[in-house]
Amino acid sequence: MSIFLRVPLGLIIMVIGFYMVSKSGVFITWFGRIPFAENKFGSGGTYLFYKLLGVLFVFLGAAIATNVINAWLKDFGCLLAHVSGC
Repeated sequence: MSIFLRVPLGLIIMVIGFYMVSKSGVFITWFGRIPFAENKFGSGGTYLFYKLLGVLFVFLGAAIATNVINAWLKDFGCLLAHVSGC
């Protein structure tokens, strides 16, 4: 992927993740509560779930912007395909 597409895409994903962490209440009004998170994390678990998902988005966006995701996906593909010489 071109650097002119990769960097803005990574930054957009990072901004979405930051927004999820800072404004979890907005995402709850948009998408509602998550019963799984409420059962596993207790009361307020949906807020924690959206914050953890936002942190994951920030790391994923940084990996895309710096092209680290390419190496991760290549290694994961070699692991699943059992190809020698990867």
